[in-house]
Amino acid sequence: MKKRLLLPVLLMSLSSAALAMGIDDDPLLTMFKLDQLEVRDTDVGNITAWKADAWLGRDLDKLWLKTEGEYHDGETEEAELQLLYSRAQSSFWDAQIGVRRDLRPTPTRDWVVFGIKGLAPYLFEVDLSLFVGEEGRSAVRLDAEYEYLITQRLIISPEAEVNIYGKDDPESGLGAGISDVTLGLRLRYEIRREFAPYLGVQWTGLYGNTADFRKSAGGDTSEAVGVAGIRAWF
Repeated sequence: MKKRLLLPVLLMSLSSAALAMGIDDDPLLTMFKLDQLEVRDTDVGNITAWKADAWLGRDLDKLWLKTEGEYHDGETEEAELQLLYSRAQSSFWDAQIGVRRDLRPTPTRDWVVFGIKGLAPYLFEVDLSLFVGEEGRSAVRLDAEYEYLITQRLIISPEAEVNIYGKDDPESGLGAGISDVTLGLRLRYEIRREFAPYLGVQWTGLYGNTADFRKSAGGDTSEAVGVAGIRAWF
């Protein structure tokens, strides 16, 4: 009987000691993830692209920072920044709200963001966002990614992104409806869990008035490129 009582008493003692020492069971944590830092071999030369996010917070509430863009020939051609508040709704889904600014190309655009982020069935990572901008502008973006382990270190990752806009924005070269679809396939080797080089391919297609705007500017409406980069987190 004494042995049966020993474990609960010991656990209670450890809990009391932890509280007395000020140990927090919901600590403030941070995370930085460089999802993509890569060179893309395009018809106009090599383009450096990035996609990264970071968060600060606790189990239920976090502050997110997201950024992505492209750099080519000494200039930043595309750059986007989002600042979001995230609240956990379940074990696998977070609701997010915040702001987004399109820094490049000009003119800059500002948006209010409403989103959900998490794991869909079959472990697809999903990031779905609704953007509401000035002068009646609106947009929807869907990001989806899946990771398949070939070995414990070799991982292949198919990805897809779709952007939809509510109205034409000729100054930004964006048309109403489905604007663009990007499909990617990247194979990475995790030297460590926190660091992995990768190779892959990516295809982007433009549609509707977005494709028309690109044709008028003398550009292509679809492109397939090879990519090489690194993925890291800490």
